[in-house]
Amino acid sequence: MELTALRAALRGVSAYRPLMKLPVMARTGLLLDALVQGRGEEALDSYTALFCLLREEGFSGLGEWLWDALRYTETPYALLAQAGDSDPTLENGARRDTDTFVLLAKTDCDRYIDAMKPLLSPDYAPVLAGLPRWKAAAPFDFARLTQFYQEHGAGLYARYQAFLWEEGSLIPVSDPDCPRQEELLGYELQRDQVEANTRQLVEGRPANNVLLFGDGGTGKSATVKSMLYLPGMEDLRLIEIQKENLTGLPRLMRSLGARRQKFILFIDDLAFDQDDKTYSSLKTILEGSLEKRPSNVVIYATSNRRHLVRQNFSDRGNDEVDAAETISEKTALAERFGLRIPYLTMNRDSYLALVDYLAAQAGIRMDAAQLHARAMTWEIRHSGRTPRVARQFIASLHE
Repeated sequence: MELTALRAALRGVSAYRPLMKLPVMARTGLLLDALVQGRGEEALDSYTALFCLLREEGFSGLGEWLWDALRYTETPYALLAQAGDSDPTLENGARRDTDTFVLLAKTDCDRYIDAMKPLLSPDYAPVLAGLPRWKAAAPFDFARLTQFYQEHGAGLYARYQAFLWEEGSLIPVSDPDCPRQEELLGYELQRDQVEANTRQLVEGRPANNVLLFGDGGTGKSATVKSMLYLPGMEDLRLIEIQKENLTGLPRLMRSLGARRQKFILFIDDLAFDQDDKTYSSLKTILEGSLEKRPSNVVIYATSNRRHLVRQNFSDRGNDEVDAAETISEKTALAERFGLRIPYLTMNRDSYLALVDYLAAQAGIRMDAAQLHARAMTWEIRHSGRTPRVARQFIASLHE
């Protein structure tokens, strides 16, 4: 295709119009404008700027960049295809746009450089001869792109598995700190319950909101995070939310309802002070709002408190006419989680068995009686027989 025709085709991009506003495509447009309109020095500036942009973003060619942008930019056709809906007009527009992008990706850099030569003085000949090239290839077509949307969705949720929700914004986490199942120790029955509920969610069946409560260091948070790396959880996404950001939760849930992915909204270390009324908002979100919770969204929370809201002895005294109602209100939040799973301190035998296992893994050779005695002394000083305390004890033996 001639550069003039390629320029005209890019100006006609419609279904993928959001891509044209991105810096790489904006610079590509400036390059073609300058070449077609006979502005050699501007064309050279745009060519070198485009090469630099591609390298800054980690791509060896326009085709690689386009393949990435087409998959991970939310566009009307991408959202249509991931939902399995039909719109012949939009589909035809997306097909035409994709064909144009394929032609652009396959355009060799020599075409641009040759077009610059008659527009520049002979002084530029050495510059043009030494210009770097980017790779000319198209690793995509319309069929492959559509298949990707249908299998993986589009946008940030197709690229990333984990996110933070902060001040009303979604922040992707490219390398989440999520343990594998083999890294978790003890509490198999509890983990099995969480996994079973999560698989119901991923399979499109009704799933419960889950509260994991109990002693610190028992692996409550690790259990939730480990769901991402289980086999068959490819469509699962984890969004961590701090308690202070709960007010934006309904808006976030609303935005997730039409997605093909399944979402765990994860609230870690959840607890409320006596005068903290934020818990009323969460209580309504869990159950009681006129708006239904999307079927592809569940809320998982961890807490060291069974009832989440701190109570004083005065709450149970006689200084209030309806004291029973006050207590009932403060326990109602936890009761709105369909699954409430306790993570309690391990008994002595389980704790020592875990110590033996970790010691063997670490290659520690010590008389069992001596090892157990030291482990129990460590546990007394560190407040609890938990996997965290056991790991810390084994680490101390290497010091």
